[in-house]
Amino acid sequence: MAKRRRLTPANPTFLGGPEEEAAPLETKSAFPMGVAQTRTRSRAPIAEVAAEASAAAALSELSDALQQARDEGRLVQVLALSEVESGHMVRDRIIADEEELQALVESLRARGQQTPIEVVDRGAGAVPRYGLISGWRRLAALGRLAREDQKFDRVLALVRAPKSAADAYVAMVEENEIRVGLSYYERARIAMKAVEQGVYPEVGAALRGLFANVSRAKRSKIRSFTVVVDCLDGALRFPTAIGERLGLELAKRLTEERGAAARLRKALEAASPETAEAEQAILLRRPPAAKAPVAKAPAPPAVALSYDAEAGRLVLSGPGVDQDLRKALEAWLKRR
Repeated sequence: MAKRRRLTPANPTFLGGPEEEAAPLETKSAFPMGVAQTRTRSRAPIAEVAAEASAAAALSELSDALQQARDEGRLVQVLALSEVESGHMVRDRIIADEEELQALVESLRARGQQTPIEVVDRGAGAVPRYGLISGWRRLAALGRLAREDQKFDRVLALVRAPKSAADAYVAMVEENEIRVGLSYYERARIAMKAVEQGVYPEVGAALRGLFANVSRAKRSKIRSFTVVVDCLDGALRFPTAIGERLGLELAKRLTEERGAAARLRKALEAASPETAEAEQAILLRRPPAAKAPVAKAPAPPAVALSYDAEAGRLVLSGPGVDQDLRKALEAWLKRR
């Protein structure tokens, strides 16, 4: 008959698991309330290893997902206002309406920032580190609030990685088109500035790139406004108030009338208009028309006169001797 071997439980210290505590003796003093204690059995070693591996895998997956979201610009980050350079790009908005900006300040004060701005990482050596792509008004409003309360000295931002400068300009223009709407002058100006910055080779390419979603007719009108920008930018105090009709008329005048640009710039500088209406009145004013020269009466046809005293004869000759002259002479002789 085979001899039986008695098996003993594995030593938990060898497997890295927690050592089980010995169960207390079941005595009356051990259970004063008359309720036996519940023993917690230690987890099997293989289950503990599996749990740790699962937790590590989940943590790694979460870390990878966060890094991917950060790389793709989908992770909202908190940045100090001083870390964002608002002048990183030439802005499409020329001026901000003070009433609208103050309303945004009050909204941020009451509800906080609801929509993040968009920035680009300029590199570890850049100061400030981030450049603003879109969200200038939110950044400006937070700057005002931060001067009153330091708790507003932070901004929620999406760190984008545009493939090119053109993509960054498109992002800026598209946000303002959706949120506030740009004037024709502002659209034309940002297209020209993008060309100046080397983002696009020429104005036509800039218009097609920045305003790809607008109709061809509208792009044509924006192009007409580039003439106004080219001739009068810097001289106008209220350029965004120039409507479509006035702008197209101005573009035509500036193209067709020699010296019109210099004349209008001089008039605007001399008048220094305080309102948009006053400025537009100057733009609509036309120079007085030059007086037409007075036409001189043509000289009468020449008449040659010869007199023969001996023969008692007076002879008239030349192109001026005609039937009318003969009748006039006959009438004169009769009156004489």
